[in-house]
Amino acid sequence: MSTLDHLWRENIRQLTPYSSARDEYQGAEATWLDANENPFPTGLNRYPDPYQRELKAIISQLKQQPEAHLFLGHGSDEAIDLLVRATCDPGKDSILICPPTYGMYRVAADIQGAGVVEVPLTSSFNLDAEQIVAAAAAESVKLIFICSPNNPTGNLMDRQAIELILSKTNTLVVIDEAYVDFAGTPSWVESIDKYPNLVVLQTFSKAWGMAGARLGMAWANPEIIQVLNRIKPPYNINQFTQNMLAQLLTEPDPTDSYRKVILRERKQLQKALQQLPFVKKVYRSDSNFLLVQVADAKRLYDYLVKQGIVVRNRHSAVPNTIRITIGQPEENTELLNALNQYA
Repeated sequence: MSTLDHLWRENIRQLTPYSSARDEYQGAEATWLDANENPFPTGLNRYPDPYQRELKAIISQLKQQPEAHLFLGHGSDEAIDLLVRATCDPGKDSILICPPTYGMYRVAADIQGAGVVEVPLTSSFNLDAEQIVAAAAAESVKLIFICSPNNPTGNLMDRQAIELILSKTNTLVVIDEAYVDFAGTPSWVESIDKYPNLVVLQTFSKAWGMAGARLGMAWANPEIIQVLNRIKPPYNINQFTQNMLAQLLTEPDPTDSYRKVILRERKQLQKALQQLPFVKKVYRSDSNFLLVQVADAKRLYDYLVKQGIVVRNRHSAVPNTIRITIGQPEENTELLNALNQYA
């Protein structure tokens, strides 16, 4: 019995996963008569590699991490959903979240019929690590979700607080690093060997500019990855996405130039927003967006929509705030012009 065996649902431990002939055959060429496909070549007439071996090899080399630590999903949302389904019995188990945070953690729990334990962030949007540890012990918590940098607040979570949670809880701790490329800090992926209960989510949607490809990564120890592979749909990453990403990831990395522009624009936009009379606070950001507290979030949001500028009204998460994604320089200028007219 492994140290994590108690976290998996009984039916998941007993599950016989769907298996195709593609799982068993490892060669590159064959006469494919196994899957009832159309035999005439269209470029997409064959089912894709169910385990994305070629793409994983490229990502593994890029990230300098073993392939056995990597799961690829249809966006990070698929990994979130699978983790909840693998661990939480409906009506019995719970996840723990720290609001305000990314909404899909709760949605995945609600779909599964799992409970949601909340330990809100502190007034400075930091983790209350001691309270998280206590709540995880008192409730039937199987997963703790920590978004760092956090969405919608934009800030990194304290590393010592996360280390305390990892070492003092007997649950899976999922650190969502969708925005980590903008933070200038080491990834928690480097700590997987130290913490067997650690799962790190990453994405190609933000810094890599590939949101339309819908490819997310989960990094964890091999036992966790094996469970995710057993319960995922057989062909969860289509061949077009696998081919496109494999090609793009072997070309010169564009993220450094993207990141430099976004970070420069973030600094300039933050400074300009602070000069506007209706802006009460611009929160510190380690991501590619700014959370801004204003006098009347709904009124400002409605005004910007009429100008053809779409931001995110986050009043439901943090009172009278809007979240502004950092755009291209001309888009940020357009936004500031509209805000000055509003003022």
